[in-house]
Amino acid sequence: MKISAERLAQATRAHWHIENSLHWCLDVAMNEDGCRIRRDGAPEVLAGVRHIALNLLKKETSFKKGGRAKHLKAASNESYLEKVLNSK
Repeated sequence: MKISAERLAQATRAHWHIENSLHWCLDVAMNEDGCRIRRDGAPEVLAGVRHIALNLLKKETSFKKGGRAKHLKAASNESYLEKVLNSK
């Protein structure tokens, strides 16, 4: 199978776009790569919960920081957590 250099570069950029836009964000905000949960369906469930949490943090705009800072603030500030959970 032959593939042009341009097509290979395009595929590589597409892969890294996904890595940078989703997986990297989850790892930075929630230390996903450091998680050692491995039994049954727990990793998939926890990944889903992390995705939901990250999406809620992204939607909340009153605190102008990144996902990690928002995650830590929500963990330590109950009123901010409530704001994140009620964001529309």
